[in-house]
This record gives sequence, C-alpha cells and structure tokens, in this order.
Amino acid sequence: MAATRFDIVAKMPAGSKKEDAPKMLQTLLEERFKLTTHRASAEHPVLALVAGKGGPKLKASAEKPVAIDESAPLKPGELKMDSAEGPVRVKVDVATGSSVIDMGLQGKMSYRLDPATRTFHIDFSMVTMTGFADMITQLFTQLGGTGGRQVMDMTGIQGNYDASIELSLAEILAMARAAGADIPAGPPPGAPGGAPGGPGGPGNAPVASDPGGGGTSLTDAVQSMGLKLESRKATVDQLIVDRIEKTPTEN
Repeated sequence: MAATRFDIVAKMPAGSKKEDAPKMLQTLLEERFKLTTHRASAEHPVLALVAGKGGPKLKASAEKPVAIDESAPLKPGELKMDSAEGPVRVKVDVATGSSVIDMGLQGKMSYRLDPATRTFHIDFSMVTMTGFADMITQLFTQLGGTGGRQVMDMTGIQGNYDASIELSLAEILAMARAAGADIPAGPPPGAPGGAPGGPGGPGNAPVASDPGGGGTSLTDAVQSMGLKLESRKATVDQLIVDRIEKTPTEN
C-alpha cells in the first residue's frame, strides 16, 4: 500500500457537491479495489511523548490558532482532510516541494526539503502537545519512521508553542525505504551529481544523501525540545484494512 501508486481520473455526477467527493472515493475503492475495512480499539505499542528530565524547552506562541472554517472554499493547491480531532487543510507547493498542514485549534506544521543542507526542515506554530504528537504521527507514518507506532501526547503540558527542527535527509530516506518506497541511491536533488532543479520538479525523485549531510534524528530533535519519546502500550483506535486488491477492475 505504501509503494504502489495509481492515477485516478473521475467525473463528479451532475448535481453532486464537493463534500460528496470523499464518500464517492470510498465507494470507488470498495467497488474497484474490493476494499473492506473495519474499526477497532485495542492495546498496541505506542511512542509516548513525555517531558524530559530537564523539563520542556518550548517557546510559547504569541498567537492563538484559529478553528478551520469548513465552509471556506479551498485555496489553490489546498486539500481538505478529516482527522479524529476535526477537519484538516493541507496546502502543497509543487514548485518548492513544501507543504503546510493546518489542524485548526491544534496548530500548524510546515515542512520542506533543503537540498543545499541535505535536511528536512519542519516548523511548528501554535501547536498543542496533542497536535504536535498527531502531526509527527501523520508525517512519519508515511515514511515508516515510527515503526508504525502512533505518537501519543502524555506530557500533560497545556498551551500553544512554536518550534523548528532539522532532520537528516539520509535518515528520512532510510525511513521511506524501510516502509517500502522505491527510492534509488545517489546524490540528492540540487547537489553535485544529483537531479537538476529544486525538489518537486521533473526528474527530482528523492534520492539518498551522504552521511555528511546536516540535520539530526527524530529522537534527538524531540530531545532538543526538552521532550522524549518512550515505548509504551496504550489503547489505540484504528482503521484496519481487511482486504484490498492490487489490480482494480477495468473501466
């Protein structure tokens, strides 16, 4: 599921609304890929976000987050998603390879690849600790960086905070390969010997950086904030995929 990709071209029926699209897509997956799922709550290994020995080193936000207006039209390059905590807006800039995730009252996360420093730069703004844990889970679940485990806030810290971290591109790509992504080895885009142009452009598939690149690991980045990740067990709500066919039925 993490490695095989498809292009879907579909036409909305006359009279349908854009809010009908998620249900239509779900029906498409059920009919064409024979997708079947169920929800369950059970105890699973998780990564608990807790305060470090020296206490948190967090910068309080000068601003407060604003709830997402679900009636507001989507901006160019913006996508609408749903989470357990409410609606989410994601804006992708293909030209720069950067993205912004707005989780409303839980705060925002923006990230971008920097080929010059061979790092993955992430900015958090106005985030709650619950929002921070959810954002880390979403980002690294796609890359396999948490071993499939959910990051859960167990800090007990209230309020909204700003933070920035620089992660090693070599580690990010290693996570993606471990999750099944087909990523070739070689210099990163924009580096000597790498694909020309900036990230996200034609011919700029991610490739491995060398050990001399900058950035740090996720564990070290979290520790720099006066926090840490501990392996624990907790009850987790999950959407479980029971079955999905590799080849969809024909048109």
